[in-house]
Amino acid sequence: MNKQQTEAVQTAIIYSTVNQFTVKNPAFTKGGLRALIFNENSNGLAKAGAVVRLGRKVLIDEAKFFAWVESQNQGGK
Repeated sequence: MNKQQTEAVQTAIIYSTVNQFTVKNPAFTKGGLRALIFNENSNGLAKAGAVVRLGRKVLIDEAKFFAWVESQNQGGK
């Protein structure tokens, strides 16, 4: 594998539907995730770019979503 192929593999974006995401990450329920997506403009999720829409389909960019989750951690402050 050459350097360009290696970089492409490392930067692969993983998109999941709400159902797929909750199966892979059982800490998040479908209803809870849908509530986060519904309020994406007020909670910062839209600004993070974690939600992608293709027509009516809603996809979650997993790397950006978990980066947003980490940004929500106030460290007990």
